[in-house]
Amino acid sequence: MPIHITEEGKIVYYAYPNGDRVPDFSYCGYQRSEHPIPYIEAKVYVHPPQGDATAVIQRAIDYVSSLPLQDNQFRGAIQLLPGIYHIEGQLLIRKSGIVLRGSGCNASGGTVLQAKGFTKNELIRILGYDNAKTSDSLKVSDKYVPVNATFIPLASADKHLKVGDKIRVIRPCTPEWLAELGTDRLGNQQEYNFSKWQPGQYTMAWERNVTQVSKEGIEIDVPITMSLDPEYGGGYVTPLKWTGRIYNIGIENLCCISDFDAANPKDENHRWQAITFNHIQDGWVRRVTAKHFAGSAVMLLEGSSQITVEDCKFLEPVSEIANHRRYAFHTLGQQTLFQRCYSENGYRDFSVGKGVPGPNAFVQCHSECPYSFSGSTGGFSNGILMDKITVSGGNLEYGYRDISDQGAGWTAANSLFWQGRASQTHCVTPPTAHNWAYGMWTQPYGNGYYQLSHTFIKPESIFYAQLTERTGKKQELEENKIFVYQTLETAKPTVEYAAWMSKQSLHPDIRMDKWIDSMIVSYPIDCSIHDIPEISQVKYKPRKEHTDAVKSAPLTIRNGWVTRGSQIMTRGTYPHKSEPRTTGWQGIGSLTLFYPGRTGHGYTEEPDSIARQLEASGSHVLHHRTGLWYERRRNDHERNMQADSEVWAPFNEYPYSRSGTGEAQDRLSKYDLNKFNPWYWYRLKQFVDLADRKNLLLWHDHYNQHNIIEEGAHWCDYPWRSANNINNLGFPEKTLFAGDKRVYMAEQFYDITRPVIRKYHQLFIRQSVNTFHDNNGVIHSIGMEYTGPLHFMKFWLEEIASCPNHQLVALTATKDVQDAVLQDSLYNKMVDIIDIRQWHYRNDGSLYEPQGGCSLTPRQWARLIDPGTTSCESIYRAVYEYRSRYPEKAVTYNAAMPRNVKGNAANWAVFMAGGSLAKVPPIEAMDVYTLASEFQPVASLTESNRQWVMGKAQKGYLVYCLETDIHLDLSHDRKTYKIVWINPVNGEIFRKEQTRLKGGKVISLKAPQKYCVCLLY
Repeated sequence: MPIHITEEGKIVYYAYPNGDRVPDFSYCGYQRSEHPIPYIEAKVYVHPPQGDATAVIQRAIDYVSSLPLQDNQFRGAIQLLPGIYHIEGQLLIRKSGIVLRGSGCNASGGTVLQAKGFTKNELIRILGYDNAKTSDSLKVSDKYVPVNATFIPLASADKHLKVGDKIRVIRPCTPEWLAELGTDRLGNQQEYNFSKWQPGQYTMAWERNVTQVSKEGIEIDVPITMSLDPEYGGGYVTPLKWTGRIYNIGIENLCCISDFDAANPKDENHRWQAITFNHIQDGWVRRVTAKHFAGSAVMLLEGSSQITVEDCKFLEPVSEIANHRRYAFHTLGQQTLFQRCYSENGYRDFSVGKGVPGPNAFVQCHSECPYSFSGSTGGFSNGILMDKITVSGGNLEYGYRDISDQGAGWTAANSLFWQGRASQTHCVTPPTAHNWAYGMWTQPYGNGYYQLSHTFIKPESIFYAQLTERTGKKQELEENKIFVYQTLETAKPTVEYAAWMSKQSLHPDIRMDKWIDSMIVSYPIDCSIHDIPEISQVKYKPRKEHTDAVKSAPLTIRNGWVTRGSQIMTRGTYPHKSEPRTTGWQGIGSLTLFYPGRTGHGYTEEPDSIARQLEASGSHVLHHRTGLWYERRRNDHERNMQADSEVWAPFNEYPYSRSGTGEAQDRLSKYDLNKFNPWYWYRLKQFVDLADRKNLLLWHDHYNQHNIIEEGAHWCDYPWRSANNINNLGFPEKTLFAGDKRVYMAEQFYDITRPVIRKYHQLFIRQSVNTFHDNNGVIHSIGMEYTGPLHFMKFWLEEIASCPNHQLVALTATKDVQDAVLQDSLYNKMVDIIDIRQWHYRNDGSLYEPQGGCSLTPRQWARLIDPGTTSCESIYRAVYEYRSRYPEKAVTYNAAMPRNVKGNAANWAVFMAGGSLAKVPPIEAMDVYTLASEFQPVASLTESNRQWVMGKAQKGYLVYCLETDIHLDLSHDRKTYKIVWINPVNGEIFRKEQTRLKGGKVISLKAPQKYCVCLLY
């Protein structure tokens, strides 16, 4: 019996034979719940302005952020007066010691932050700095360290650590542990096994402080919530320094409401989260009501610790009824506490994310009519307490979810349900851990430890019982806020009790939302503004952030090169070395990848972050195309309609919005091809606006042909499929899949003789162009895999040409289609860039040239016709021929490349033949690519002359040599030149020659190595 409750209501813990015991969860919350949430005096107040209030509230936040920290480690509060504040942007807190306080959390008479616009981000973001650094690891001794241990045995700990040090206690995720769990083979998937757990994926890291040090080990301030077992890798300790983490932040006493399209009850083109916390320790959200948000009232991310969320409500959410929506109160942090929170019509109202180290606690929370469960979403999250939780019409789960949510597996470990109510409770015991359920009013599922079911047990709240026992003082204020079940469960009532209950039954039972209201009335927050200034009266000049306000020179074709101003644009290797694109199969690094509430690489990556990574890599080009499917369940490449709307994030957003009606194949509502997804296009526009200031560009593929031909799974969830939209395009349903696998929709998709098909292509192409009408950094391409017919290519070019300010157009197609367009004087003028991608010269000089319009993809053509192998010489030939034939146009090469070529020679072959956007390295020491913008290719590689040359008389020359000898005919050019030798792989300067070279003759030079670049300038 893990827990014994005495007749006096005291708790006695019994350890398992290995020392494990039920954890102490009482360390959760602000200041570990050892101190009440403080009242912080206001330093400035704000009244509702006309129009957008974002700037005025942000100014108040920034002003208080500039004040010094006081002795209580707070700077002060911002007091918002009653009224409606329209917020078109986002409120951001990045400094410690700040409280944002309203004048009431009711929509009538209180402070209302009205979130405007279509962005899917949060309304209020509390964000510290992710600069945590760890030192050398200390191995845990080869002993079993049980659940709830505070002593960590280490060899010679006293030589490395001292009292007060911050540390991380690490439990590795080893192959042996995964084999024991069975999560190394989830779902029995064979071909596409993306769900199984990988070693290191669920490594746990508890943040703790050292309280005692000895030669044998250390004492830590908070117990660990999993064992450290030497059989499964044991554990280790790493010292932690985190200077950028902020602390003492509070959001309180206000109402957040998101605008939405009232005509669409499932609208998602509005705000998703009301409040998010990350990289912060010690904070709170209290007395906040969130209405109409698609995602969460409060989401606490991985860098959050010791946060309390209390007396909050999540009401009337507006979104699809699907996974990753309506996570009303969600945590990925540590030692977080949610108490007296209420949600209605949510999805996973009270939830812990994947692989979250504990403890985390939900105390006295209520979910009304949810569409899914509350509990842990997966990944062996541990040390979770669900204390006095009511889920009306839904389930509580510490279960086993197999491959759901991309491999949720065992969802919880060493976690406790205490005196809760739910339709079902799923409590299972995973290998190497435990789960417990006490006093549950529910249908019990699973082999976890159940005790005292259908019984009112004391103490009323185990969280507060543990806190009292740990601190030695009764939490009178907080325990007075616990709603106690006053009625009796007896089957033998007295006459007096029956009479009393009959009178009580005239009134409805008190629900948590009403209980929260009573707490707000009983314990009011002072909102006075005596003797403090209004923000307009404050003399405060915010520090100006540096911005690139001036646009770069326009993207243009200059001397046959793609340039900005006089600089040739090169491509680089972001985000993948193999192909610098942003979307595709997994979508990592995509501008239109959306992970609700999460930002960063692999999640929702901000356009400025992508731009910085491009700049750091020396690349200029971001290649964007739409994703292959919206959500990750389709990664298995099956073609059936999904069984439910348990979609898997992250999501590849499509250019179109959903209608809110019907059911598409992913079981979300159908798309409306007349309504474009504003978030999708805004994200692209955001990046291009940055690109126009940072010398970058967007290569914009209009279509992803993979969606319509070859693998049937890519058509399944595509918005144009008749089953997925409300627009009656007339594609046959159910779709015929050849061999129950392949799809052949290209001929129908490109059939613009059908008016309805033509109409929606026109709408889409014009949207793709007009979004960037005031920009100068976009190259439009029909699509990197386009093998479609000539007639559709001409139609596409016509539509772009009809749009004013359409910028550059790249011709990407099979060679026959490409040549037909270029040989037609009308369409030739519509092309700026010839993109060699679907054909190439083989190493033997023969031509690999699939035909267009045959309903075959590049990959299928390669199975019918041997592509052969390419060489640097064949690449040079292809680029040079088209550059010479069409000197007014630029040429890019993205076809087959030879393997294992030294000295980056294949990419230099593209560049030296006159190819733009070549994947050649940045040369930071010199402005080589500006100088070369005046050059033309002047010599090709031969057996006797192992070099490529470009240049211009009296301007300079660039030579790439495969051998060390260079022979250059300068008999026509008598200028004297300086010589620089450049590494073609990384762009570094080998050396600059001290002597100068005079022309007027054939010169010979000796390179410092094979595969070298020589610049004469």
